[in-house]
Amino acid sequence: MSEDELETLITQTINGAVATIPSYLEEIKENKEIFKVENPKEFVYGIVIGMALGMSGAILSAQKEMPTKDDQIKVRDIVYKYIPEIRERIFN
Repeated sequence: MSEDELETLITQTINGAVATIPSYLEEIKENKEIFKVENPKEFVYGIVIGMALGMSGAILSAQKEMPTKDDQIKVRDIVYKYIPEIRERIFN
């Protein structure tokens, strides 16, 4: 998989995760006794970053070979590039 293809897949994954932000915030609000979360927005930020890293790792793992350390660093760097945008969507 080329780096451009990888970035496209990661971008799609992040867009999908970001689209879930309102529903996660609402779910936490409705179930605050279960979640016991002090800062729902920080919690959702962790969920979104975890989804982006996890799903991207799963995509890489579905390739013929296990992802190398360099592959994992590429994924991390691509996801981290989107952190300002993700934080903007959650906190503003």
